[in-house]
Amino acid sequence: MDFNELAGDNAVFDSLAERYISNNNARQYDFNRFPVKKGLRNPDGTGVMVGLTKICNVEGYYIDDGEKIAKPGRLIYRGVSLTDLVEGCTEENRFGFEEIVYLLMFGSLPTKQQLDEFIELLSANRELPFDFVEDVIMRAPSPNIMNKMGSSVTALYAYDSNPDDISISNVLRQSIQLIAQLPAIMSYAYQVKRRFYYKKSMYIHPVKPHQQTAEVILNSIRSNRQFTDKEAKLLDLCMMIHADHGGGNNSTFTTRCVTSSGTDTYSAIGAAIGSLKGFRHGGANIKVSQMVQDIFDNVGDTNDEEEVREYLRKIVRKEANDHSGLIYGMGHAVYTLSDPRAVLLKKHAKELAEEKGLINEWQLLDIIERNTPEIFAQEKGSSKKICANVDLYSGLVYKTLCIPEDLYTPMFAAARIAGWTAHRLEEIATSSKIMRPAYKNIAVPHSYVNLCDREDDTGVNTNYIPKLER
Repeated sequence: MDFNELAGDNAVFDSLAERYISNNNARQYDFNRFPVKKGLRNPDGTGVMVGLTKICNVEGYYIDDGEKIAKPGRLIYRGVSLTDLVEGCTEENRFGFEEIVYLLMFGSLPTKQQLDEFIELLSANRELPFDFVEDVIMRAPSPNIMNKMGSSVTALYAYDSNPDDISISNVLRQSIQLIAQLPAIMSYAYQVKRRFYYKKSMYIHPVKPHQQTAEVILNSIRSNRQFTDKEAKLLDLCMMIHADHGGGNNSTFTTRCVTSSGTDTYSAIGAAIGSLKGFRHGGANIKVSQMVQDIFDNVGDTNDEEEVREYLRKIVRKEANDHSGLIYGMGHAVYTLSDPRAVLLKKHAKELAEEKGLINEWQLLDIIERNTPEIFAQEKGSSKKICANVDLYSGLVYKTLCIPEDLYTPMFAAARIAGWTAHRLEEIATSSKIMRPAYKNIAVPHSYVNLCDREDDTGVNTNYIPKLER
C-alpha cells in the first residue's frame, strides 16, 4: 500500500480509534472520587462562577435556602429587559438590532443621533477587502457555511494593517468591521456552496448603502432581492434575541477564554464560530428542523394531539427520530418555566406562518412545547422543570422567511457576534490573567520498556529490528 492509499484507508483509522478508546476512557467512578465540575457545572446544574460581567444577565430560577426555585425566564442586556427592547422597537415600528449592538458594546441606550451615526458607521464598514471574495471564499467551497465563516474571519487577519494591537480603540475598530462584514461573508459562502455542491446558480448582489443588517441579509440571499418590511422586521427580531446570552454560553466563554491569552480579534471570533457550530450549541436549531420533518413523516395526523404525544414518547425512549432520546428545542441550562426568546419568537412568528401556509408546523411546535414537560417527567421520572428554548421556534421563523437550512446556524453567528465582541472588549478591559482551569491526572504510572521488548495486545512480541548494513 502506498502512502496515499494508507492516508485514505478508513479501516486504519477505525483500528486506531479502537486502540485510543481502550486506553483513554475515564470512568464515572473516577469523576465521583474527585470534586470534578464536569462541563463547568455544579452538582445542581448551575454554572461554575468564573467571572464578572455587566453585559448580559440570564435569569431562569432563584435560590432559596439552597433550593433552586423555578421562575419565568428573563434576558437582560446591560440592565434593560430584552422583552422591553423588542416591544419598544415594535411599537415604534423600527429595527432594533443595531441599537442592541450599541447597547451591548457601550453600556447605554443610544440617543437618536448616536444611533444614526452608529448605523452609518456599520454601513461604511460592510465592504470586504478587494478580491477577498474571489481569493478566500470562492477558491475553497465548504460543505458547512460555519466552517467557511470561521476560516474567512481568521483570513481577514492578513488584510488588517494592525491586527495584533489589542488596545480598546483598535479592537473596537475590528469588532465593528466584523459585525458589519459577517453577514456578507455568510451570504457569499452560501452562494459558493450552492454552485459547487448543489449545482445551482450563484448570485452575488452588491450591498445597498444605508440598509439595516436584516435588510442586508435578505437582499443578499434572495435571487430577486425582494422582501417586505414585515419580513425584515421579523429577521431583525431574530437577531435581537440572538445578540447575546451572557458570558457562560459556550461560544461566548470561548471568546473570553481565547481573549485572555492575549491573542488577536480574528482568532478569538474564529474560535467562537467553531464553538457555535456544534449541535449542542448553535447547531441545535437544525436538529429541531430535522425532528419536525421526522414527525411529519411518521405521524399520520399531526393535528391529533394524542398521536403526536405517543410519537414524542417514542423519541424520549430512543425508539424514534435519531434515537438520541432528545426532544430538540426543549430544555435549557438556566431557563425553567419559560425562555423569553422562545416566547417572543412564538408570538411574532404565528402571523407570518399563517400567511406563508406554515401554520400546521407552528401548531405542531405548540403541541411539542405544551406536552414535552409532562412526557419527559413521566418517561424519565424527573422533576426537572423544562420549557421550550429559542431553537424550537427559530427554524420555523427562518423557514417563513425562505432562509435555507444551510443558513440557520450561520444566522445565529451573524447576530451573536455582537455579544462576542462586547465580551471580548470587557475581558480586555477588566482582566489581565489567562484562563487556566485544572485537570486531575488519573493515568496509571508505567515503566519505560525498550522498543524491542514491547508486546502487542495479545501478549506477543512482534518487534523486529533489522541489523544495520555497514
